[in-house]
This record gives sequence, C-alpha cells and structure tokens, in this order.
Amino acid sequence: MKYLAYRFASRLAQAPPSFLDELFRVSADPSIISFAGGLPSSELIDCEGITRAARSVMEEEACIALQYTTTDGYRPLREYIAKRYRRRLGLASSADEIQIVNGSQQCLDLIAKIFLNAGDHVGMERPGYLGAIDAFSLYEPVIHTAPLDDEGLNLAAIEVLVNKERPKFFYGIPNCQNPSGRTYSQENRKAVAEILKSTDTLFYEDDAFGELFFDAKPRPPVKKYLPEQAVMSGSFSKIIAPGMRIGWVYAPKEIITRFNIVKQAADLHSNFLSQKILHRYLMTNDLDDHIGKITRVYQNKCRIMCDLFDDLLPEVTHTYPEGGMFLLATLPPGISSRQVFNKGVEQKVAVLPGLPFYLDGGGVDTIRLNFSSATEHQIFEGMTRLARVIGGL
Repeated sequence: MKYLAYRFASRLAQAPPSFLDELFRVSADPSIISFAGGLPSSELIDCEGITRAARSVMEEEACIALQYTTTDGYRPLREYIAKRYRRRLGLASSADEIQIVNGSQQCLDLIAKIFLNAGDHVGMERPGYLGAIDAFSLYEPVIHTAPLDDEGLNLAAIEVLVNKERPKFFYGIPNCQNPSGRTYSQENRKAVAEILKSTDTLFYEDDAFGELFFDAKPRPPVKKYLPEQAVMSGSFSKIIAPGMRIGWVYAPKEIITRFNIVKQAADLHSNFLSQKILHRYLMTNDLDDHIGKITRVYQNKCRIMCDLFDDLLPEVTHTYPEGGMFLLATLPPGISSRQVFNKGVEQKVAVLPGLPFYLDGGGVDTIRLNFSSATEHQIFEGMTRLARVIGGL
C-alpha cells in the first residue's frame, strides 16, 4: 500500500495539544460525576416551549424557514438582540451592528480571521478561555497575557502589554470569566477602557455569561466606554439551548462589513430554521423569567460547591463567582492538577486541570469546576469524592 505524505497547512503545527479527547472519554462514563465540562443544565432547557415554537414555525412558515437566507441573519432576531442591549445595558445598538453566528465560538474564529496575520500580536487574560486559545492559535499570532485578580485585569500589566506589543485586539470575558468565574469591577472596566483609548488595540468582549448574574443586575460592558473600539459577542447557548447553535457579534458597521465577507465564505449563513424557531420562542415566552429560574438554580449549586470546599477542603482556595457556570480552585503546595485528575477518575469524579488555560506553563496547581450541569446530589457526592482524592495526595 502506497504511503501518502499529506501536505497539511503549517498553521496546524501552531494548534496547542488538546485535552478534550481525554475529557470526552471520561465524561462518557456514566459512573463518573463530572465537574470538568462546560454544559448548562439540561433540566433547565425549556423543551416544551421550544417544541411549541418549532411546531408553529413549521406549520406557518415551513417553506420560508427551510430555505437559504442572508448571511447577516434573521433581521427580527437581530432587532431583538439590539433592543435588549438598549434596554438592559444602555447601549446605542442597532440591528445593522448585529450579525448572527453559529454560537459565539464561531465569532472567535471569524474575528481572528479578519484581523490577524501570522506573527501579529494578541492579548488575553491569564488564565484564558481554552476555546479562544485554540481558535486564535490557528492564525499563528503571538499571544501575550495579562493576569486576572479579584478586581479584574491587572491594570499595570495590560498597560505595558498594549503599549509595548500593540496587539491587534485584547480578548477578555469581564462577566463570570471562564475558567476563573471572576467578574471585572466597574472601576476596572472603566480603567481598562481608559488605557485602550490611547491605543489602536480593539477590545474583544466575550459576554457569554452576562445574563447569568445571581443578583440579576446587569454590569455595564467595557464597550459602553469604548463604543467604536470594542466588539462584543453573545450567545443563546447558556440561556436557551446550546444545540441551536445561535450566537451573535455586535460591532461597529465597518467591522461588520468585513465580518460578513468571511462569514459568507465560511458557511453562507447560520442555521435559518434555528433562528426562526428561536425568534418565535422569544416572542412567545418571558426570557427574563426563564433566566431568573436558571440563575436561582445556579446560585444555589454554586453556594453548595463553595460551602463544601470550605468545609471539606479548607486548604484549597477558590474563587467565589457572582454568576456564570465555573469556579477556579488552587491546590495545596506539592499537589498537581494532573494528579488530581488521574486519581479523581479512579474515584469516579472529574475536574479539569488548569494547564490548558495558561499559555506559559502555569496552572499546574489549579483546577476548574463546573457547577451548572451536575445535580445538587451529584455536587455533594462529587465533592466528597474530590476531598478523598486531594486528602490522599
């Protein structure tokens, strides 16, 4: 049999090694309680409401909903998103500044595609979102990081970074950050905006968790202070259903024009049937009420997990999220996150080692935990197993 040496693109060599294959293998075992994934709670998806919306779309508009559509997305859905920005966050948004994407993960890829040449500089948080690291790395940039603390970005670090390296954009998650669960303070957001105003660096604001604050109070985005120098992405995956794969980008029109070009080349348009069903659902259900149910459940689960850390593992420090789906824990000296993962699998509990979230070899002593997808009983049992694992190392 002839061996063919496939001539793959050199950019694939820049992709960081993935931990996801091992994670998926572990998560497939039903006997393992997994805090390692990033799933919203399946129990909180409004299956009946979405079914009703789907049925009405198919009964009334099937031939339209099953046809091709425009690349920028269903305009009534874009108008809904823009109106919600105006009402919740006081942003002067319009449908012409919104484009629908296949989940906010596609936005990471397309923003990188329109801005980055090989060797360009990008800024990120430390620790940073793994999906963004993977997406940006394929375009062969030089990625620099600025550390997070309980107030948000380290201001001295980001000021040095943007003035010295002049990154094309700085990517951050100000609300309930993944993986840390931290939220930028309002003062930190204003200070970040002030630093960037004197540069040509764009702020890429990933707002996947902005609707999931436990106190239901919206936080002003960095974009409010940088209207023409910031891009926001959002998603219905965490608040409606991830399987619909509907997210969006909100950006100045000049950026949207370029974004539309690469979006069209990538997939012509996002799933139009899902867009129609989602819009019908939003028009016939109270989204704020639905989100309130989600956040009340997540707040209780988060509290339980934090309390169990404090009671069972007082030597482990951890973040105290104000919302979202994740927290980050720091292990005692001498214990590595990989050890905890390996021993945890033996004890039928899984956490995500912190290493993939750090580009500089850090994260050896950190683990990320997801509190949204497990039941309360699973959190109690899983944390008990985790305490046995860490106590035995």
